[in-house]
Amino acid sequence: MNALKKNESHLALALLAPTLVVICVIALYPLGSVLIASFTNRTFASSKITEYVGLDNYSKLLHMKILSIPETIDSNDTVALLQSMPSEPYRFKPMSTFSFMGRSYVFAATDPEFLRALKDTLSFTLITVFFETILGMACALIFSHAFRGVGILRMIMLIPWAIPTAVSSKMWAWMFGSTRTGIINVIAQRLGLTDGQFPFLLEKSTQLWSIICIDVWKTTPFMTLLLIAGLQAIPRELYEAARVDGAGAVRTFFCVTLPLVLNALMVAMIFRTLDALRVFDLFQIIFAQKRFSLASYTYYQLIDGKAMGYSSASSILIFLLVFLVSLIYVKLAGGISKND
Repeated sequence: MNALKKNESHLALALLAPTLVVICVIALYPLGSVLIASFTNRTFASSKITEYVGLDNYSKLLHMKILSIPETIDSNDTVALLQSMPSEPYRFKPMSTFSFMGRSYVFAATDPEFLRALKDTLSFTLITVFFETILGMACALIFSHAFRGVGILRMIMLIPWAIPTAVSSKMWAWMFGSTRTGIINVIAQRLGLTDGQFPFLLEKSTQLWSIICIDVWKTTPFMTLLLIAGLQAIPRELYEAARVDGAGAVRTFFCVTLPLVLNALMVAMIFRTLDALRVFDLFQIIFAQKRFSLASYTYYQLIDGKAMGYSSASSILIFLLVFLVSLIYVKLAGGISKND
């Protein structure tokens, strides 16, 4: 029996060997190249000699500290604050100021744009995945029932997801236009919310919420599609038994539907979370250099800044973030499977 198991293991490894080689070539090799470049000052499309700089790129990306503002400097005086920032070993730049126990402080970083991109990406991910999950579940519950015209409604529902992001982003950019040519401003004016001239995509307080709306509109159908597949796998007999036991719609959802669709829900959330963390096209098309995601910031460091080593370090940090989130989801999914 042991010999048979050993032979089966060897056969399995032999069959998997070609796949493992392909994975190493198309995945591990590029990742290794980026990792090596992240420890250098390599310049993109340049004949400049590449030097090893160790963790210098990572330190510049992540170095931050809280500094006390001298009483002689006004916390609103950006020029004075910049001049007061330490320049060794790195030049610090102010991100935000705050007061504590009668003293003024500044939160400073060597690369504030990267930290803002990290904050915006995490906020974008958490909020979009939350709303897409809620709306996707609501739509899936509706479209999983058989009623007249449900097939046509499902096809219509998939239109936002089928439209290329470049097209839908431009479409929404026009809709968010800062004059009455933008339909969002027209609606907001009629509701008495704005004067019809509000710059949704230029005002910092509404920029992130605007692209969250765009992404929720576009990607909710994807969540709905995955959840419909999970809902249709639930035996109808369970709903009939719950109805006989006198369970209402809410109790049936939490006691029957949700536990049985949880695996499909977890898969949908994994796909959306990882996709949102790597968001590039939406930020790039809507904001360009006015506001960054982690991916678009890395792009500009490489293409505009020519800093290949620095952008490689940023790419590795994105990879580690995605890998960490993936591990969390795998642990959660494993715990759910054990409970089942």
